[in-house]
Amino acid sequence: MRLLICLLVLISTSLYGQQSKTFTLRTIAFYNCENLFDTENDTLTFDDDRTPQGRYHWTTERYQQKVENLSRVISQIGKETSKTSPDIVGLCEVENRKVVEDLIAHPNLRDKDYGIVHFDSPDERGIDVALLFKKTSFLPTSFKSHRLLLFDDMGDREYTRDQLVVGGILDEEEIHFIVNHWPSRRGGSAKSQPLRIRAALLNKRIMDSIRRLNPDAKIIAMGDLNDDPIDDSLKKILKTAGNPKQVDSVSLFNPMEKMFRKGIGSLAYRDKWNLFDQIFMTPSLLDDTHEQLSFWKAGIFAPSFIRTETGRFKGYPLRTYSGGTYTAGYSDHFPAYLFLLKEEK
Repeated sequence: MRLLICLLVLISTSLYGQQSKTFTLRTIAFYNCENLFDTENDTLTFDDDRTPQGRYHWTTERYQQKVENLSRVISQIGKETSKTSPDIVGLCEVENRKVVEDLIAHPNLRDKDYGIVHFDSPDERGIDVALLFKKTSFLPTSFKSHRLLLFDDMGDREYTRDQLVVGGILDEEEIHFIVNHWPSRRGGSAKSQPLRIRAALLNKRIMDSIRRLNPDAKIIAMGDLNDDPIDDSLKKILKTAGNPKQVDSVSLFNPMEKMFRKGIGSLAYRDKWNLFDQIFMTPSLLDDTHEQLSFWKAGIFAPSFIRTETGRFKGYPLRTYSGGTYTAGYSDHFPAYLFLLKEEK
């Protein structure tokens, strides 16, 4: 579904008055699904806790409730403005393609006709990243899963998530999406920081390879980075800037930085908000005229129904389990999103 919006653009009040322009609006979103596992035991991964006999008593009923909850959230991201669900959705913490198929087959999303790009990652817990796309909006022309090779102090391999790259055509323009789920802060943020630096370096190599073929390539990266917008992985490695006026040919624009500096977060831990869920882009997507497909604005989707209503964690994301107790919630992360605009000719 193509949404057309009209904006009044002031050309010159004294000579021309106001001119109305019509734009195509596209919504790009990212959502950490917080352990979207099926109920079957995969002998090749550590998913035993998420089975009916496992620690979390992950039954068919609980799985179906999780799918219903997540599909409801995805259907609502940006809808207040766009009047529909997102055109592109990056996902992480999904166990396999089957759970993603169940997600888009739910009545909340079934009529949106989403396609899926997914590869199995070597992550020890068996969680992957994936991309959903509306078939009426986006035509994929290339996709590849890039392996992040990590090793511990003993030289042993640490298995983690791949970085998914999908290229295609959106509103007659070529664009690339990169879906990330960087290494966690397990063991402490300082100790684990080198792992995320490595993830950022891989992300940069992917972007550089695309831009070598086309210096003006439009690339949007998204994901749960397990780092905030001001951390070294973003500021020093990827050279992100929160102010579009500070973006040059070798840097990237990260609209989440400004939000983070205002105290906005996508998850909370020990009374501190972090903004790990981010979407950032190449400068080719910055065009105030919107004559080409370009950034308009971004946000964190955090309506009341996905927030904890009472108690110590009031206002936090309403997760599926809290302290090991089943709470029938959504995720421990809020989704991130942004809007792209393009003027209709």
